[in-house]
Amino acid sequence: MTRSFELNQLVRPNIQNLTPYHSAREDFEEGLLLDANENSLGAPFTDNQKLHRYPDPNQKQLRQLIADWRGVRPQNIFTGVGSDEGIDLLYRIFCRPGKDRVLTTPPTYGMYKVSASIHDIEVDEVLLDKNFGLRPDAILEAVNPHTKLLFLCSPNNPTGNTFEDKSIQKILKNFGGIVVIDEAYIDFSEQQSWAAKVAQYPNLVVLQTLSKSFGLAGIRLGISYAQEEIINYMMKVKAPYNINKLTAKYAIKGLQSWDTVQFRIDAIKKERKRLKDKLQELKQVNHVYDSEANFLLATFDNAHTVYQQLAEKDIIIRYRGDQPLCDNCLRITVGTPDENEQLISALKALA
Repeated sequence: MTRSFELNQLVRPNIQNLTPYHSAREDFEEGLLLDANENSLGAPFTDNQKLHRYPDPNQKQLRQLIADWRGVRPQNIFTGVGSDEGIDLLYRIFCRPGKDRVLTTPPTYGMYKVSASIHDIEVDEVLLDKNFGLRPDAILEAVNPHTKLLFLCSPNNPTGNTFEDKSIQKILKNFGGIVVIDEAYIDFSEQQSWAAKVAQYPNLVVLQTLSKSFGLAGIRLGISYAQEEIINYMMKVKAPYNINKLTAKYAIKGLQSWDTVQFRIDAIKKERKRLKDKLQELKQVNHVYDSEANFLLATFDNAHTVYQQLAEKDIIIRYRGDQPLCDNCLRITVGTPDENEQLISALKALA
């Protein structure tokens, strides 16, 4: 039997009653602008791009482009400073410090727990199964009246796999809180994004980013998809001008370059297969897991030693052996063909 979902029962009362800061640029964007105490003489260089003016606080053009790309309405989209801002806002909107709790499914992205600590929120954990799959019954059993958020990373970091639709659907229908699906790596996967389903599931929030498939980690642009009422709360709580003009400019440019992005995604997926094959040939590698992301998780003999030896050669990968279910695991980003050859050669030299 499915549980009913009441958003206003989850949102913190102080957030419901919050009167947000009213930005000057919400009223007027053009004209003789003498309302926001901006520097009328402009930025201190010739190509100033009107940087002395505050950016659009609602990012209308950027949100429309994202809506067209993902097949949702702009009203279902929030743009933030990386996915981390979306995570932070969800804690601030739904979780009372020292009282409420969240659920995670380790091994998973570490920022969920860091952000919980910042907000004084307890984290309950339900491990994935031995194949890194969800255990929906165990997750639902772990829910208590103070559980407000559940974070699911799919494709998962650091394991690289996606979760089954039926497992996620069962959780969405039976959990009375917010289910957050972090899809940072979704464009490297054959799995369909959940973004277009936010209208179908009122308790669903989907996180994405331009850091991975778009190669724009340096501009820090994250995207949250949810029902309009949740997006309105996120817009209410965010900083007035959270997305700067330069970030918006390059995000728009990236979204308008989708053919190039898709070409590079295909190239990374091809190189991912080649790298996996090469790794599996090495005698110190015990297993390389299937991946739907732009990285591979592999088990090594003496993984930490290998990690340190590679670092001494200025080849930096990620040791994940300290994560649950990841004994002797290293996470390796799929590099360029030349970078991957350097890695394989270095590993062969260590054998």
